[in-house]
Amino acid sequence: VQLVESGGGLVQAGGSLTLSCSASGFTFDDYAILWFRQAPGKEREGVSYISASDQSTWYSDSVKGRFTISSENVKYTSLLMNNLLPEDTAVYTCAAVPRIWAKSTLTRPELIDYWGQGTQVTVSS
Repeated sequence: VQLVESGGGLVQAGGSLTLSCSASGFTFDDYAILWFRQAPGKEREGVSYISASDQSTWYSDSVKGRFTISSENVKYTSLLMNNLLPEDTAVYTCAAVPRIWAKSTLTRPELIDYWGQGTQVTVSS
């Protein structure tokens, strides 16, 4: 399984970025793509996920209403981030899990086997 993120960068507060996660090599039929972020000195935080089978989504309270996750097909997922805040600054990483594990792995990321390499998002004030 390979996950590759792209789209990070530097943006001013109030701006937008779109992160992408390209996935390949899956062997399980029904999976979810999750986005996590980790800021320096902070724990990894689950941000959003989307289920490949029914396109159901979840967002953390900190990004709800500002971030939108979508999947054009089962192998390509985007995270549109609007109205970015300085506190959104972090390394963003996508992960893949069987759909039934999505909610539980939001708080137990150590259980996830498949991760991308991460992409840096920096929001200046």
